[in-house]
Amino acid sequence: MRLSQLRRQIDQLDQKILKSLNERANLSRRVGQIKNRQGASIYVPDREWAVYQRLFRLNQGPLKEEAVKAIYREIMSGSLALEKPIQIAYLGPSATFTHQAALEKFGSSVDYSGLDSISSVFSEVEKGRCDYGVVPIENSTEGVVNHTLDMFIHSDLRICSEILLEITHCLMAACSINQARRVYSNPQAIAQCRHWLERHLSNVELIEVSSTTKAAQMAKKDPKSAAIASQLAARQYGLKILAKGIEDNTENQTRFLVIGKTIAKPTQNDKTSIMCSIPDKVGALEETLRIFKDKRINLTKIESRPSKKKAWEYYFFIDLEGHCKTPKIKSALARVERKSRFLKILGSYPAA
Repeated sequence: MRLSQLRRQIDQLDQKILKSLNERANLSRRVGQIKNRQGASIYVPDREWAVYQRLFRLNQGPLKEEAVKAIYREIMSGSLALEKPIQIAYLGPSATFTHQAALEKFGSSVDYSGLDSISSVFSEVEKGRCDYGVVPIENSTEGVVNHTLDMFIHSDLRICSEILLEITHCLMAACSINQARRVYSNPQAIAQCRHWLERHLSNVELIEVSSTTKAAQMAKKDPKSAAIASQLAARQYGLKILAKGIEDNTENQTRFLVIGKTIAKPTQNDKTSIMCSIPDKVGALEETLRIFKDKRINLTKIESRPSKKKAWEYYFFIDLEGHCKTPKIKSALARVERKSRFLKILGSYPAA
């Protein structure tokens, strides 16, 4: 078959695809009208999970799952925007990894607000000026983001979803690598690229700034400097990528949370996050953890934070496998609550 014939077939398929996409969009608009009448949430994490899982089962290739997900992320993003204008707050500025995580989750058709602090993200969602927020919670090499944990102590917001983002750091500049005399980045990015910098740029000055986006801005202004930031930042500020994947740990990931006012419905692959304060007595923590062991509930994370109200009083943040509405988890949490001074379910959501 000739090239012209193949292209003609592609054009015909594109016409059918576009017609089907608009039919889907009209159905999504009607769904949005029903949700608005019922006062229901526009973004439904369990429905999002179900759509992706169904597509993965139906997919026979040659498109890979990642490609299918990327395509439908934008389809669903356009549908969300038709159902209702959605505003997503994230820890900014733009082109940071949190911004990238927000785009990974919600696509390019919704509106975004880059804010200067995690507390501002919580505040905008609490006050209803933004529908959802995206904040970092932990990095696989640098550990937990304490500020995010602390915000949940007093906030009534829930965890609606989570995002796992592979963190790929790039060295970028307007000059060549040999001309660079300074490298800008935030402290976490510099720490994650320490060995690479020692091997390749041992004589340059490392300058810490507030964000990787700020680093890219400085590299754009300073002709003798480079920045460590994301590919998104390189595109946004017109910088050349001099080296890609310079992080010391190739398994470097950051987990982000989507925060809102609702809890997702159960799927077949959920995670629940709780916060509790237990009595200050010998064996109290062990007794609490044994409840989960007895119920054969897997704990994926436990962190402690000082309450800041009383010396040596702590809150424990626990992630566990399962949904808080299922009988086994519900029963376990009821037992934990009876043994605790305080228990809060932060959210149940599809595991990334």
